[in-house]
Amino acid sequence: MDGETSGPGVDVPALRGVAGLDVLDIWEGVVARRVEGERITLSVVELAPDSIVPEHRHPNEQLGIVLRGGLRFRVGDEERELSPGDTWTIPGGVPHEVHTGPDGAVLIDVFSPPRRDWDAAPRSGPRPPVWPADGEPA
Repeated sequence: MDGETSGPGVDVPALRGVAGLDVLDIWEGVVARRVEGERITLSVVELAPDSIVPEHRHPNEQLGIVLRGGLRFRVGDEERELSPGDTWTIPGGVPHEVHTGPDGAVLIDVFSPPRRDWDAAPRSGPRPPVWPADGEPA
């Protein structure tokens, strides 16, 4: 079909806005909207104020950037405060965790290979994304 691509068993539009992506409940206070390719997952992740992504590890390489808010990120033995424009690189299998402050955070995460474990994540009802906000450039 013109303008369509095939994902794992599902036809999806090639071009979509963040607001049109399914909302996945990843952890309490953490939701993600994702775009899947054959070899990569791109996700916009919203972390509520004072939320925690508990220590975990996965085989996927992970890269990311903070868009809004702030967080304390630990990757292996390295820990620091991150703010908009700060990035991370996490090799597969390395333990990491995140704690947000009172403003929460919005970030982009990219994973390779794709996060197929997120296929089983619960879906929330549709709602407007935190980023980009109305009138805010994406």
